[in-house]
Amino acid sequence: MENDNKAKQKAMDLAEDARQTEWKFPSFTAELFRGAFRWDLMHPYPVQDPEDKKIGDEYLDKLRGVLKNHCDPIKIDKTGVYPKETLRALAEAGAFGMKIPKEYGGLGLSQTNYSRALSLIGSYCQSTVTWVSAHQSIGVPQPLKMYGTKEQKQKYLPRLAKGDISAFALTEPDVGSDPAKMSTTATPSEDGSYYLLNGDKLWCTNGPDADVLVVMAKTPPVVVNGKERTQITAFIVEKEMPGFEIVQRCSFMGLKGLSNGLLRFTNVRVPKENVIGKPGEGLRIALATLNTGRLGIPAASTACGKLSLQYAEKWVNERVQWGVPIGKHQAIAKKIANMAADTFAMDAIVWIACAFADKENADIRLEAAIAKYFCTETAWRLLDDYLQVSGGRGYETAESLAIRGDDPVPVERMLRDSRVARIFEGSSEIMHLIIAREALDTHFKLVMPIMMPPKGAKESKFSLIKKAAAFYLTWYPKQWLPSGQSFNVKHLSTTNQDHLAYVDRTCRKMARTIFHQMAKLQKKMEYEQILLGNFVDIGVDLFAMSACLAYAESFLAKDSANQGPQELADLFCKNARVRIGENFRRVKDNHNKTFNKVAKSLMEGKYRWLLTDIYQDFPEGYAPGDYVPADHENAAVK
Repeated sequence: MENDNKAKQKAMDLAEDARQTEWKFPSFTAELFRGAFRWDLMHPYPVQDPEDKKIGDEYLDKLRGVLKNHCDPIKIDKTGVYPKETLRALAEAGAFGMKIPKEYGGLGLSQTNYSRALSLIGSYCQSTVTWVSAHQSIGVPQPLKMYGTKEQKQKYLPRLAKGDISAFALTEPDVGSDPAKMSTTATPSEDGSYYLLNGDKLWCTNGPDADVLVVMAKTPPVVVNGKERTQITAFIVEKEMPGFEIVQRCSFMGLKGLSNGLLRFTNVRVPKENVIGKPGEGLRIALATLNTGRLGIPAASTACGKLSLQYAEKWVNERVQWGVPIGKHQAIAKKIANMAADTFAMDAIVWIACAFADKENADIRLEAAIAKYFCTETAWRLLDDYLQVSGGRGYETAESLAIRGDDPVPVERMLRDSRVARIFEGSSEIMHLIIAREALDTHFKLVMPIMMPPKGAKESKFSLIKKAAAFYLTWYPKQWLPSGQSFNVKHLSTTNQDHLAYVDRTCRKMARTIFHQMAKLQKKMEYEQILLGNFVDIGVDLFAMSACLAYAESFLAKDSANQGPQELADLFCKNARVRIGENFRRVKDNHNKTFNKVAKSLMEGKYRWLLTDIYQDFPEGYAPGDYVPADHENAAVK
């Protein structure tokens, strides 16, 4: 247990060193977790500039032609081969330079237009959107734009804009989201002119076909305040460098056209000029890159939700059971109504996050994480619901449907392809942890230095207590009092205005409940992942409700006769309020300790008696029902 805690602390210390500690711009979500409903940051809902929208409209028309003439999603899914001809057509259309500035040969699209393009591509072929997105959302262009030198930009960005493929290599065979365990190393030469890179990288999207990669590797540690600190550094690696090897192309349940694999670096000589940023800044660069990069996945996920809604509208009208269209049966009506409301919510979240990114007047690290978490989870559920509504046709492949003359609706493929979105670029669980850490930021800054004084701390404990007391004496009473805020809305219904008031008072309830739990659990709070997850889900739903209501108001301001936005916002908010109430109940009354107890027993092999009547290989000499002590070297089932 002690070793486990030390390992956890080491990983958390590394993550803490890498995260942005200051909020340069306001964050709607950060304020929400502090108990402040900043409606002024959400309303009026930002509308895309007409000139920028025109640029996006023209480019989307161009992309439609490329997809129609050069991309066959059914064939890609069937063969598992992504055509080089399609990549060339996309490159000629500038698809690999959408986010690269014009001065380097790219299109220089806004984040909103880039996300619109990914939405279009993702609705047509999710394998294609993965190639394009991985290349510039998290691949070499994004970190170079943010941290690269002038020379690095001039050397690589024009190549990447023209169609040279890039990739981002962080994950390793034994390392997912815990960079403290990273084993890939970069050893500096004696004269400091180059590094020798050694190690393996796994599940590197675009990796097997990449011309240029960003590779994260451990460089020699440094000592800070008497404590050794792990250093992770970002390197630009080219495929032609001796020692770079593609060990395996990986195959998956979906995204059959994906280029992804296991890469090996054996004494790869990387010039010091290829370090992005400074040595030791790699993880910080990775996290900052992912903040904006994550917005591509929710855009594509939202497109899948819209597509399933389009298919659903047609199907529930055409399919007649017991004398009426199935959409009129309440069990189906509930599913398709929630599909519509949730798609509206995804749309609201994606475009406001993109608008924040374009205007550069808000800190979007929380909004990007929420967009990624909410939209990927929601899209998966919508596709599953649509498959259920469409029955056997949903389970049948598009190719098989076409052969027998039925509508080739590709929901089976869409479901397989979209599943990984809940894992890509930070799993849903990691999004939970990222959001939770920022939700606790105010309290951590005030309370943690008192409970766990850092080495060489300059402020006395008394001074820290005095500072915390001064803050909480003012802040805490406010969390119990009405905000007195009046909301500037002209078109929302009385019901939807009540939803706004609900968000206002509930964010204060959330803030004070977080504080109560911190006072109760103290240092243990950061390890209570399920409890923190309840708070995160409350915050996510409050953010989504706010975005929906602001989005609805923007539609109604243009056309008050269209009550669709009013209805969709109302339904989403009603569902969200039920979820929020349930999450508050789980904070007070849960069986989280039982989860830990049962999981521990499973890990120790105590439930092997359950594994009967299945085809399973076991370690020699053991059979289902045997209990092997946890310290036995063969305790684990193969």
